[in-house]
Amino acid sequence: QVQLVESGGGLVQAGASLRLSCAASGRTFSSYAMGWFRQAPGKEREFVAHISWSGSSTHYADSVKGRFTISRDNAKNTLYLQMNSLKPEDTAVYYCAGRPTGTYYHAQSYDYWGQGSQVTVSS
Repeated sequence: QVQLVESGGGLVQAGASLRLSCAASGRTFSSYAMGWFRQAPGKEREFVAHISWSGSSTHYADSVKGRFTISRDNAKNTLYLQMNSLKPEDTAVYYCAGRPTGTYYHAQSYDYWGQGSQVTVSS
């Protein structure tokens, strides 16, 4: 069983940067793709970014393209999300997810989930 643990969230002002990390247990991290999702109060969980197992391919939601960067370090079993130029509408709980078996931007495609990390952006 794979466990995912997010860290790095917090309260920042608009325009600031944060980097989220997702540490994965187990020896199979490097064999599957990973994603980041977020969920704001009263809203459905939405896709943020996806990265292939090797890191060579990435995809982003239009709302974060050009501001967020997903990356991974397979030697450290860690996934990252660098978030720049943060906006109040980025406020949400951010989740890392692993091993999509279907469409990468559908939350239901993923087998593994972290517990979430709160990101709050004040105006």
